[in-house]
Amino acid sequence: MGALDLSLTGKGPLGLKAPKPERNTKKSLAHISRVKDLPCVICRKPGPSDAHHIICDRYGQAKTSDFDVIPLCKAHHQDGPEAIHQNKRQWVEKHGPDHSYLSLVKLWLEHGVLNEPF
Repeated sequence: MGALDLSLTGKGPLGLKAPKPERNTKKSLAHISRVKDLPCVICRKPGPSDAHHIICDRYGQAKTSDFDVIPLCKAHHQDGPEAIHQNKRQWVEKHGPDHSYLSLVKLWLEHGVLNEPF
């Protein structure tokens, strides 16, 4: 994983804290900007998209790293009846956990958006 291995609970070795998520750095803000240029991972509506910080299966209220974001259109992010911030449980039942799209976003950023079925 890196310099500090985390257990299955997301906690570091006894006496050590997990590293803080990277937020608002030049590198992380550039990543967010690239993600916003991608289409929505749910409906493929062309960007600009919102960069949604992952919220499924995390503990507490602290936001995740700026590198743990996925592109969502307004309807799937905040404003529509299917928005994750309107009804997370319903969103997850229909689309799966938001973190499951991180590998797709990585693929799109490295190789371009592919026209795979969804």
